[in-house]
Amino acid sequence: MNKGIYIATLESHSGKSMISLGLMRTLLGKMVKVGYFRPIIDDMPVGEKDNHIDTVLSYFDLKIPYEDTYAYTRGEVIQKRNEGKAGEVIDTIISKYKKLEENFDFVLVEGSDFSGEGSVFEFDVNVVIAKNLGIPVIIVVSGQNKTWEELLGNQQMAYRAFKDKDVQVMAMVSNKIMEENLEPAKKNMRGFLPEEVHVFSIPLIDNLNNPTLKEILKALNGRVLFGEEFLDNQTGNFGVGAMQLRNYLNTLKNESLVITPGDRADIILGALQANISSNYPRISGIILTGGLTPEKSIIKLIEGLSDIVPIISVEEGTFIVTNKVGAIKSNIYADSIQKIQTTISIFERYVSFDPLVEKLTNYQPQGRTPRMFQYDLVKRAQQSKKHIVLPEGTDERILTAAARLINMDLVDITLLGDEETIRKTAAKLGLNLNFDKVKIIDPVNSANFLDYAETFYELRKHKGVNMDMAKDRMSDVSYYGTMMIHKGHADGMVSGAAHTTQHTILPALQFIKTKPGVSVVSSIFFMCLEDRVSVFGDCAINPNPSAEELAEITISSAESAAAFGIEPKIAMLSYSSGSSGKGEDVDRVREATEMVKSRRPDLKIEGPIQYDAAVDISIGKSKLPDSEVAGQANVLIFPDLNTGNNTYKAVQRETGALAIGPMLQGLNKPVNDLSRGCTVDDVYNTVILTAIQAQGI
Repeated sequence: MNKGIYIATLESHSGKSMISLGLMRTLLGKMVKVGYFRPIIDDMPVGEKDNHIDTVLSYFDLKIPYEDTYAYTRGEVIQKRNEGKAGEVIDTIISKYKKLEENFDFVLVEGSDFSGEGSVFEFDVNVVIAKNLGIPVIIVVSGQNKTWEELLGNQQMAYRAFKDKDVQVMAMVSNKIMEENLEPAKKNMRGFLPEEVHVFSIPLIDNLNNPTLKEILKALNGRVLFGEEFLDNQTGNFGVGAMQLRNYLNTLKNESLVITPGDRADIILGALQANISSNYPRISGIILTGGLTPEKSIIKLIEGLSDIVPIISVEEGTFIVTNKVGAIKSNIYADSIQKIQTTISIFERYVSFDPLVEKLTNYQPQGRTPRMFQYDLVKRAQQSKKHIVLPEGTDERILTAAARLINMDLVDITLLGDEETIRKTAAKLGLNLNFDKVKIIDPVNSANFLDYAETFYELRKHKGVNMDMAKDRMSDVSYYGTMMIHKGHADGMVSGAAHTTQHTILPALQFIKTKPGVSVVSSIFFMCLEDRVSVFGDCAINPNPSAEELAEITISSAESAAAFGIEPKIAMLSYSSGSSGKGEDVDRVREATEMVKSRRPDLKIEGPIQYDAAVDISIGKSKLPDSEVAGQANVLIFPDLNTGNNTYKAVQRETGALAIGPMLQGLNKPVNDLSRGCTVDDVYNTVILTAIQAQGI
């Protein structure tokens, strides 16, 4: 079930706030607990709150701590981007959103405002955020001051940007449209949008578009002389009182804002009298320019009047003030109750959200981004903390990753090796490694050494192993670590940073053994591409699997994918697609495919199929138009180790993809092998995978 919706726009002052307020009102009428989240907010002066957040929390009385409703300010995002830490931004946004998602029935997410430095790249950032949160979007596009061609171009560009990232657009709103153009606006959107996308158009409402006296006061840094209690008055239009009073009175319109020099007592008093006269329109307020204020006698006269509109004094001249007032864009504030109510009323008049609710709750995101996948891995590891042994305890990469894992409280760790060497290496690296939480064991000098040797002897004596040989094996960190798992003293093991694959997995094959019904130990990599996660297998263990072995590898890989939240769509890779190719290699893949179909008819599988037809939708449909896998494969099974190992490394290096693994499959208990060229991130991710495997997936 989907639990969120993302409101996105292309520009500032699009009327996005109206959609947020209206949707929140609708959602609260259908769900008990609705959360609110803004990934990126404007930079705020110290002590001030984001206006959007403050308004929504206050008006709807949402019990959410302010700090939980946003992730970053715009300035912080720009700084992170300049430091090359864009990935960290997405990770934090996902984490904060997920916290709300866990505690609320639904979360309304409002995109950024496109103001200030960095607004150029903001739209792309919003697309990436929506993709990584795995929620659909409502796009809001303003029609104010745009031609039909400009409006349509913006709408098409926005729609394509989200669709290209496989983010579902659930609705599009044309906002601030002239009343007579509401239906043509819907028709234009319907012309390029698919039927499942809802379309709405909302008219330009002048009294919502114009600023209040409070907004003008803030923008001009003015001083209130009178009428502070009426600062929520909304302006209709504004004009300069420079002509004689008898002429100026004829220019007044309803809710006019009067701008005049502070020494024009005639204009000030005349405007105030006009405001209470039934023969003239009401005015919203008066701005006195040039830093001038009326004489004491005029002030005394004003003080004796009733129903005084706000009178504000500003330092700047009339011309500058008039231009500034014209440039002020209106916002909705927490205490603008009447404006909020008007906004919600207009939304409900023009937008029917009810048909979307069922769609929202049944929506499933297309695929999972690498950031989503990694976030889920961490959360799953935290659900049931496991004990992982790392035999290569003196390796700098192992120690660095161990410090990170312990500080995040993801796993319990045992390091094998000489304790003094481990401590010195950690100190040299400047690691914050909490040795109160890390167990260090030197195998030969450990309390369990003889017991482990005797156990190994009993397990392998039928293979000619004697006690001396058993002790020799137990002095080896790989054998000792594997025996810890066998004896239940650890839940899993990760090794290989300084040892060969054979050295790492041979002990597991000797006495951990394979699961019932499994004869082949194989491996997969989780390939974290730009916008999706694919499973590659086998890329590390089996050089030339037979058709029978290939089928077993495929079923194990599909089960692993499903266990980690990836619905398997399997491609059995070869140099030929469909029935066109002939030859021993392609026939072996074809045979393996048929075996899988026979044993697991529930699995979606295609083979043989070429890599491009497996992952590219246009090529896949052209070569295999009736396939439910072609172009959409996320579990890719390679015919041999040569192909698999080279392909995963080529994809990793050429695309910058993160390869998590290899994760071994088929063993009774988890043992995983690292590459000797592994990075700290590789160690970190593989330990998390091992911990999740140990949970009994």
